[in-house]
Amino acid sequence: MSINISSALGQDTVDKRIDILQRIDQLGSISKAARSAGVSYKAAWQAIETLSNLAGTPLVEKVVGGASGGGAKITEAGKAVLEAAAALNKVRTQILNDASSGQTPKMAALTSSTLRMSIRNIIPAVIIEMHGGLSKVKILLKVGEDNYLRSSISKESQQLLGLEINEPVLALFKATAAQVLPGLPQGYTGPALTGQVARIPQKKHGGEVTLRLANGINVVGFVKGPHNLQIGDMAHLITEEQNIVIALMT
Repeated sequence: MSINISSALGQDTVDKRIDILQRIDQLGSISKAARSAGVSYKAAWQAIETLSNLAGTPLVEKVVGGASGGGAKITEAGKAVLEAAAALNKVRTQILNDASSGQTPKMAALTSSTLRMSIRNIIPAVIIEMHGGLSKVKILLKVGEDNYLRSSISKESQQLLGLEINEPVLALFKATAAQVLPGLPQGYTGPALTGQVARIPQKKHGGEVTLRLANGINVVGFVKGPHNLQIGDMAHLITEEQNIVIALMT
């Protein structure tokens, strides 16, 4: 049996998914693990399914019958993931402690970030509003002074991440999913990022544009042509809320 432990653990070894896996091991029940973790049964199942998919093998199996009427237990692969999580967390903590000694918190955060991806925009933000429905949660993110983004995620994702108001997060979105405009459309009331054009395509028919926000963060989107943008101009970047992925800084 081959187990992809590194994919299952990802960056954050104290991830809510790992926590749920630990609770299933301790309580012998997915429903009990969900209640003790403060998430729905569906969210707990989603966590286990995601971990199992990443590991490439089932981490939990159902137990039928018995004095308690059945339940769940983690597999040998699940135990291996938990053992690796504990060991990795110990090493990770030591590395961060060493990195923090005499260095800035930003350097420590950089040391802990090892994930490589095609997403160009990885932006520090703070949750300032959160409105939940039956299945989706709408989140308003403040990127800087007068700069905002909105994300829409599932209720289960919000529970698994444990998101709260005033919590610092990362907002991720692809450059190809963002539009750069010299001015906001008439009647537009949604969130936007406003900054100074730092890079524009050489050809006027459109292409990739970099905006530098007031707080120094660069964001990338695309402008349609023809356009009259020039280096130093103020412009706006907008994207649909379903394009924004939220990640925790760990």
